[in-house]
Amino acid sequence: MPITINRPTIEEYPDYYQEYMNLLPEGDILYILEKQAADLRYMFRKISDERAEEAYAEGKWTMKEVLQHLIDSDRIFGYRALCISRGEEAALPGWDEGKYVYNSLANIRPLESLLDEYELTRRSNMAMFRSFTFEMMNNRGVANGREISLRGLIHVMAAHELHHMHILQTRYLKRK
Repeated sequence: MPITINRPTIEEYPDYYQEYMNLLPEGDILYILEKQAADLRYMFRKISDERAEEAYAEGKWTMKEVLQHLIDSDRIFGYRALCISRGEEAALPGWDEGKYVYNSLANIRPLESLLDEYELTRRSNMAMFRSFTFEMMNNRGVANGREISLRGLIHVMAAHELHHMHILQTRYLKRK
C-alpha cells in the first residue's frame, strides 16, 4: 500500500544535514529517489572508464569513487532505515567515508559495474521504503550518535545524493 512520506521537521534529523536538506525540492520523496537513479545513469552516459577515474583536484575522489560513495551511502542509509523501522533501540554506528572509498578499490572496477550496483541498491531500498507504514515514519533511532526519524533519514538520503550530484556536475563534468 503506497504511503505519502511527509517532509520532516528540522528536529527529525541532525543539524549537520541542513545544508543538504536545503537542496531538496518539495515533492514526493519516493519519486525524487527514483528520479535520482535515472538522472545519475544519464549523467554518466558518455563518460569513459578512464575519464571516470579522474579527480577534479589533487586529493579529491574520482568520479568512480564518488559513485562508490553513493552506493555505500545507500546501503548504510538503507540499513539504518531498516533498523529504525523495526524499532531497533541500539545506537547504530557512524562510518569513515574516506576509509570506505579508499578500501573499495572503485577505480579498478568498470564504470558500468558500479552503475549496475548503484541501481540494484537503490531499487532494493525503494522496495523496502514502500513497505513502510505511515506509523513507522515517526520511529526514531540513533545513528552516528544523533537521533533521526525514519522520515528524516529517507529525506536525508535523497538530500545527500543531491549534494554529490551537484558536485559531479559542477566540479567534474563542467571541467572539460
